[in-house]
Amino acid sequence: MQQRQGMNWLAVTSLLWAGLTQAATEPAALRQLVDETIQPVMTQHKIPGMAVALLKDGKAHLFHYGLANKATGARVDDQTLFEIGSVSKTLTATLGAYGVAGGHFRLDDWVSKIDPALKGSAFDRVTMGQLATYSAGGLPLQFPDEVNSDASMQAYYRQWSPAYPAGTHRQYSNPSIGLFGHLAARSQGQPFEQLMEQTLLPKLGLKHTYIKVPEAAMAHYAFGYDKSDKAIRVNPGALAAEAYGIKTSAQDLLRFVEANMVEANISAQRDKRLQNAISLTHTGLYSVGPMTQGLGWEMYDYPLGLETLQAGNSNDMVLKPQKVTPVLKPAPARASTLFNKTGSTNGFGAYVAFVPAKGIGIVMLANRNYPNAARIEAAYRILQQLDK
Repeated sequence: MQQRQGMNWLAVTSLLWAGLTQAATEPAALRQLVDETIQPVMTQHKIPGMAVALLKDGKAHLFHYGLANKATGARVDDQTLFEIGSVSKTLTATLGAYGVAGGHFRLDDWVSKIDPALKGSAFDRVTMGQLATYSAGGLPLQFPDEVNSDASMQAYYRQWSPAYPAGTHRQYSNPSIGLFGHLAARSQGQPFEQLMEQTLLPKLGLKHTYIKVPEAAMAHYAFGYDKSDKAIRVNPGALAAEAYGIKTSAQDLLRFVEANMVEANISAQRDKRLQNAISLTHTGLYSVGPMTQGLGWEMYDYPLGLETLQAGNSNDMVLKPQKVTPVLKPAPARASTLFNKTGSTNGFGAYVAFVPAKGIGIVMLANRNYPNAARIEAAYRILQQLDK
């Protein structure tokens, strides 16, 4: 992958955030496209509420549907906060990359170098980059139930035995990227939650994005709905903040997308270290078929077919180990790349995708967990029209 060309940061930012205040003036054709795409998905999958944010030609477009809270009748609006599940991993990866950009550690450092308590374990031969990209050797999707404290988590990692040589297989894993985020923050001298909420999120301009939703914002925090239609919110577990703990609005998440789309031309107006960190998250480290794995983001050459994108976000990719092909000369992705990430909790479903070369992006947040294939199909249809 080659270095991509960015758009002008100041011009795009000005247009984007002017657009965020003009949702009432959306073009009728765009409103019709989103309505005709999203409303059938909500009906089919019994989704109470959704927020959709689009970026096209430097302008944001926001759309809201249904209810944030069925009990009170509160409707989804610009300020509604959704759980984004594993889309949180893209922010965790950015926090880790920020540490690399600041010289606190390297992606090729052994994990046990960063955490001496793991010396003498399998992590003597696993790198931080492999942790970040689920290629440590077969860490599972979730922690076992008995991991319910810092001590049991440390014991779990110390006794863990890889199923594959590190760097040879991708096995999607919360304990893998969770440990990466935890140690990346430690290397920068702060707890993960503090570094995320007090440093990274403010630097990105994300004012309505949280790990722990403060009391003043709780009225905007939607309820999710499980398979039995029970109102629920995520229960924190081991390394939950690092792996799936972010709550945010579609508007804020689109701002993060926009920061990722224009990072190549961030000037002195923006933190140079943050620019380098974002660029690092776009660097492909290995491929599985047509998907190239970066830090947090999963990338594809654009244009691509719907079936390819759905396959890359399928249950097989989440639940089964996949043999990887290392990228021989890692470099930031070129502009004609589609970046994407799905995320879910028991009561919420999220999807983010963007194509820098086309200046288009989409954020879809729902307060029900529904199939990835349906999310990708809806987003793909909208992106195809934005690309015209």
